[in-house]
Amino acid sequence: MGDLQTSEKKRYALVGTGGRAALFYTSIARDFSKTSTLVAICDSNQTRLNYAKSKIDNLNGGQIPTYLAEDFDKMIKDTKPDEVIVTTIDRTHHIYIIRAMELGCNVITEKPMTIDVPQCNKIFSAVERTNQRVRVTFNYRYAPHNTKIFEVLKSGAIGTVTSVHFEWMLNTSHGADYFRRWHRDVRNSGGLLVHKSTHHFDLMNFWLQSRPKTVYAQGDLKFYGKKNAEERGVTKFYSRAHGSEFAKNDPFALQLDESEQLKALYLDAEHEDGYHRDQSVFGDGISIEDTMNVLVRYENDTVLTYSLTAYAPWEGFRINFNGTGGRLEAEVVESSYVNSGGEQSLEGAAEGITLTLRKLFQEPRKIEIEQGEGGHGGGDNLMLNDLFGEAEPDEHMRAASHIDGAASIVTGIAANRSIRTGQVIKVSDVLSL
Repeated sequence: MGDLQTSEKKRYALVGTGGRAALFYTSIARDFSKTSTLVAICDSNQTRLNYAKSKIDNLNGGQIPTYLAEDFDKMIKDTKPDEVIVTTIDRTHHIYIIRAMELGCNVITEKPMTIDVPQCNKIFSAVERTNQRVRVTFNYRYAPHNTKIFEVLKSGAIGTVTSVHFEWMLNTSHGADYFRRWHRDVRNSGGLLVHKSTHHFDLMNFWLQSRPKTVYAQGDLKFYGKKNAEERGVTKFYSRAHGSEFAKNDPFALQLDESEQLKALYLDAEHEDGYHRDQSVFGDGISIEDTMNVLVRYENDTVLTYSLTAYAPWEGFRINFNGTGGRLEAEVVESSYVNSGGEQSLEGAAEGITLTLRKLFQEPRKIEIEQGEGGHGGGDNLMLNDLFGEAEPDEHMRAASHIDGAASIVTGIAANRSIRTGQVIKVSDVLSL
C-alpha cells in the first residue's frame, strides 16, 4: 500500500520532550509514517525542544513547529492534532491530559496516568464530560513473556490462582537513576510505588483479570540518601556530578558530558530551568523509598506479596503463581540501563527468560518463549505498532484505558497511605473504580 495522504494520516502532537518522548517521536517519524504524522512538539524548555526537533528532522519527519508549555492551547488550535501524547513529568500529566480532551483530542499518556486521587478523579470527570479517550502506555503488557504468562493462567493450567509472590529488582544503574533526577521528590513522582510499580501492579491486574481490594505496605529509604551513606562511613559528598572531583571516582555518579543525548537534553538545557539531571544519590532531599514490601488482596481473593528493591546487583524480576492445580514460576533478567543514556531499544531488553510450569503430580515443564526484540522485553515495539500502525485486533486486549491506568496506580497510592499510617487500606476508601 502506498503512503496515505497527510490529511488521511492520524495527527499527533507531543508534550514533554525528555528521555521517554524519543520513543514516540522517533517511531512515528521512522516506522509509522504511512499511518501517522507528528504535527507539533511542546515543552517548558526550548533547548530540549530544539534537540527533539533536530532528531525528527534527521529522520525526515518534516519541519514541525515547536511550542513552549504556555502555548499548549495555541499548539492545539494551530496544528489540529487528533491525539496528544503526554510524556511530561508525572505530576503534570493530568494538566495536559485534561486540557487536551477539553480541546477535542484523544490522549496517549506515559505511565503513571497521574500520581494522586484528586487528579485521577479530575481525569475521570473530563473523560465523561468530553467523551474523549485516554490510553495509558503499559508496554510490559506487550512483552511476549508477560503475554505468555497471561495465556498460561487463562488456560487454567494451574487451576485457580490463590497466591502470588512477585519480586522486582532495580539495579545500581537503573535503580539509582531514580534518585538522581526529579523522581527523588515524592511530589513529582508519587514515589516508586506509583511511578515504577504502576507497571507491576498493572501486570497483576492484567494477569489476574481482577482489581485490588485491600493493601498493606512497609517502605523505607535504606540505601540511598546522605544519612545512609554517612552510617556506612562515607565522608565525602557532592550535590551533583558535573564539576565535582569527588564524583569522578563514584560509580554512582552520572557524567552527563559523556553521553551526547544526555548532554543535549539536560546539561545544555539546564540554563533555562535549573534542572540538574546528575544529582548525587547520596545527597539530602530524597523523599522516596528504595526498599518496599506490599501485601495485596484482590477482588477475586488472590493474595499478592510484592517487593521492590532499587539497589540490587541485577535487574529483572521473579514471580511465582500458586494455584489449586499447580504452580507457574518465571524469572526474567533485563539489561541494565540509564534512561536516555544509550540506545533506547535496549532499555529493559530481556537477556534471559525462564518460565516453568509445575502441575500437581506431574514433572516440571519448561515453557518456550519467543523473545521479542527491542526495549522492555520486546514490549515497546509491539505496543508502538498497536498505537501507530495497522495492527490486527488484539485477542489479549492489552490496550489500557484510563480505568486501567487508575487501577494500576491505586495500589501504589494505597500502599503509600499504608506506609504512612501503618494500617491496612481498603481500596474502595481511596478511589472508586
